[in-house]
Amino acid sequence: MHNHSDLLVVGSGILGLATAFLAHEQGQSVRVIDGEDRPVGSSIQNFGHACFTGQADLVQGVADRARAGWQRAAAQAGFWAAESGTYIPAMTEAEQQVLHEFAEHRGAGQVTLLSGAEVAESIGNPDLQAVSGAHLPRDMRVNPREAAPALARWLSGQGVEFAWGTRVTAVADGVAQTSRGEYTASRIVVCPGYGLRDLFPTLAEKHGIRTCTLVMSLIDRPRRVPADLALLTGTSLTRYDGFTAMPSAQALRRELAEREPELVDCIANLMVTGIEGGLLIGDSHAYATSPEPFIDERIGNLLLDRSTQLLGIDSPMIGQRWLGRYADSSSTNLVLERPDERTTVAVVTSGIGMTLSFGIAELALTGGDVPGF
Repeated sequence: MHNHSDLLVVGSGILGLATAFLAHEQGQSVRVIDGEDRPVGSSIQNFGHACFTGQADLVQGVADRARAGWQRAAAQAGFWAAESGTYIPAMTEAEQQVLHEFAEHRGAGQVTLLSGAEVAESIGNPDLQAVSGAHLPRDMRVNPREAAPALARWLSGQGVEFAWGTRVTAVADGVAQTSRGEYTASRIVVCPGYGLRDLFPTLAEKHGIRTCTLVMSLIDRPRRVPADLALLTGTSLTRYDGFTAMPSAQALRRELAEREPELVDCIANLMVTGIEGGLLIGDSHAYATSPEPFIDERIGNLLLDRSTQLLGIDSPMIGQRWLGRYADSSSTNLVLERPDERTTVAVVTSGIGMTLSFGIAELALTGGDVPGF
């Protein structure tokens, strides 16, 4: 069996697949290795919300390249990608102030301020009593349950080799040791997510890698709510780095602690996104090296209650609940290390992996670094 390629990618999450996609565009021979038989990890468990605009100023160049990568991948692989932007209703004066500061900072091309009635109509709940709102037109939506599997299928059809059901046990100097023997490559990019602890424990310890778990739900979508909806809330304005850099972000944090202590306690980023099968709702954040698998029903109900209030859904029909997972670090949003000349390790250690995947994949292939990370 011929086990050599120009590039070997370890991991079939969206970052690994984005790396394979870009290398294939460059004409390289590519092989992807994964222990599962299809993408089933963090990349299918999230919102599929590419929130480019809310990222920090310093990474906007990476966000732009990520957006272009998503556009090309969707066009070629044929999966749904909506360029419908993100809506943010401001329910209080403090939320409105952060949005106004952000709009002034970024400009009209990235942020459009809306009246309360305009944002309410846009999210499908004209009765919402919002103070005002904003639209971020450059943000995109994909169906997380479709995008990574569709991209993997397309790459396979284009000649990218996939070694499914193959566990990688060690990587160094162009050689990957696996449960099916050795694979070699001129270069190896390792995208293991929280599996970094198994393959590169020293790097994991250096960056304090842990697992973030998120309570999420899928509910039926009323016809009046857009299928391509991407909705952020006041909690999002205290989480994404672009918003938190605004002068009034601290005042909003204090207000949320008084107004929504339960959301603050579970470290909520209250969001809703639409897919063909319904509305994705979440999420809370909990951190552990070895997290328990249990869903806290109280948190699930809290997120469901607050999100359906915004959308005017009186009796939500829950189709699924699950505990999402991704790699996290309290000290960095990205691990991009090169333990030897032929190996690059790339792990997004926050909830922005789906958003920046193609941009970070480019850095992994070119040897670049991200300012600000």
